[in-house]
Amino acid sequence: MKEKIHPELKKAIVKCACGHTFETLSTKEKISVEICGKCHPIFTGREKLMDAGGRVEKFERKYAKKLSQDNKDKQDGKEKQTKK
Repeated sequence: MKEKIHPELKKAIVKCACGHTFETLSTKEKISVEICGKCHPIFTGREKLMDAGGRVEKFERKYAKKLSQDNKDKQDGKEKQTKK
């Protein structure tokens, strides 16, 4: 590693808009952030993730008629071929 080209790391105090503070290493001594792990909705449990399984079921309900009609048409076509 080359010497004297990397910035010096110092202890930095990070202050969130919610009032939470914590220490980390940075080239700056003070850092201000708008949102942190203590106040972010995903990390606090105030926001729930949507179940991905519901998306598949919704797709199947939406296209069930079309898929069943296509399958029926294919079966009718095979029956017509076998009757000839």
